[in-house]
Amino acid sequence: MPPMSPLPSSSPSVESVAAVLRAAGCVFAEDEARLILAQARTPEELAVLVDRRANGLPLELVLGWAEFRGLRITVEPGVFVPRRRTEFLVEQALDRAPEASVVVDLCCGSGAVGAALATALDGVELHAADIDPAAVRCARRNVAGVGGHVHAGDLFAALPAGLRGRVDILAANVPYVPSGEVGLLPAEARDHEPLVALDGGTDGLDVLRRVAAEAPDWLAPRGCLLVETSRAQAPAAVAAFTAAGLTTRLAVSEEWYAHVVIGAS
Repeated sequence: MPPMSPLPSSSPSVESVAAVLRAAGCVFAEDEARLILAQARTPEELAVLVDRRANGLPLELVLGWAEFRGLRITVEPGVFVPRRRTEFLVEQALDRAPEASVVVDLCCGSGAVGAALATALDGVELHAADIDPAAVRCARRNVAGVGGHVHAGDLFAALPAGLRGRVDILAANVPYVPSGEVGLLPAEARDHEPLVALDGGTDGLDVLRRVAAEAPDWLAPRGCLLVETSRAQAPAAVAAFTAAGLTTRLAVSEEWYAHVVIGAS
């Protein structure tokens, strides 16, 4: 598909690129234009990037990275793009376990949560895991700089057995969209992110329940489990944590519209 509107033949400006993006329906056209102009190394590359964005590719995939807690997290097609609201989960983990030495990022996607935690904690032993091969490949690039290890597999089955009873922070950004609502997601998520990273089952809590049930075996004596959920699902998510024997509380950020269930061993 051709661009929504051609770029001018002269040196493109923020205004000219933004005009193309605005015509394509991009709400933050000026901000996106600045990022794309900074990313492009040649006029030809700029034209390609603008074309991709104008035709609906998420900005993060156009750029090849997403900002997350001050880090540039590499993302690629077919990998879940980290949301800024998930920074709230990271903040809660750091508040709860500021001296953590072993961190696990379960359902890690790009590895953004694990990379952010390891960067803040410095010298931590980091393990991340995901069932999706594309996510595992991407996460390995993002946690390499902090010495992280990335494992492929289904939840805890992917982790080394030696982590049992040693995990201080278990962060699990599980899929939590109810199956029947996946089709209602914005096109950028629905069309460009893997279903396995979005679909949480009938009520959206299938994976959360599995994680909560097994987490006590993996947590250190003062370890904590943190999972993001929605406002509507929060009561059922808290109940699932409590049923697993975890001391549970719900943390809420109205600013980020974020809800994080925290369970302590």
